[in-house]
Amino acid sequence: MTAGARLRGRRIIITGAASGIGRATARLFSQEGAALALVDLQKDSLEEIAAQTGGQALTVDLSDHEATRAVVAQAAQLLGGLDGVVNCAGISGSCPLADLDQAAWDRMMAINLTAPYVVCRAALPFLQEAAAATIVDVASGQALLPTAHGISAYSASKAGLAAFTKALAFELAPRIRANVIAPGIVQTPMVESVLGGYSNPDEAPFVAQYALKRVARPSELADAILFLTSGESSFVTGALLAVDGGRTFH
Repeated sequence: MTAGARLRGRRIIITGAASGIGRATARLFSQEGAALALVDLQKDSLEEIAAQTGGQALTVDLSDHEATRAVVAQAAQLLGGLDGVVNCAGISGSCPLADLDQAAWDRMMAINLTAPYVVCRAALPFLQEAAAATIVDVASGQALLPTAHGISAYSASKAGLAAFTKALAFELAPRIRANVIAPGIVQTPMVESVLGGYSNPDEAPFVAQYALKRVARPSELADAILFLTSGESSFVTGALLAVDGGRTFH
């Protein structure tokens, strides 16, 4: 299929669409012909990307799981069904286990693991009616190889998301494909606290762990999500694709 038409006729819901990887994915998917329902808590930024892509802006706190279910139903109504789900929304944080209270743990799980479950379950009846439905979840390289202090909750939530997605691939086949990507460091607002002190983010000391010796652009992750959503990956399901510049392969 030619570029610009890889998602023509597809109706996709993207969470975390207001910034970072989700925003880049929304822009790319629009260019490839998808009709979009864009979900985020950041109302102004969400409405901005919705205006740019022609998508439907749906504001919700994904930790409110009842409201999230309602938003998925609204997305399906607005688009006339759903052909795909992309769970980009996530939070990060660093806290030593000795200081990690129950509320912080629960918040991490609510956004990074439970919300994708809620979205996928609410979308399932619509995906089951689609001809070639897809689910793509965004985990993290820290789920595969934790290399920072104080990220037990974050790593656990993202590892759980990876396993959840693989289980979905088995359970929902052959009608629905489910895959997960594991990004390395990406230049997004979520990692501003880590990279903000460097005029050139590639000069951050930990970037030396990456074979490619640089930080990723959000658009590079969007390209991977597009592949797993499009028909070009029609024989791919249950895959975990590390898009991490070579941080974990060795």
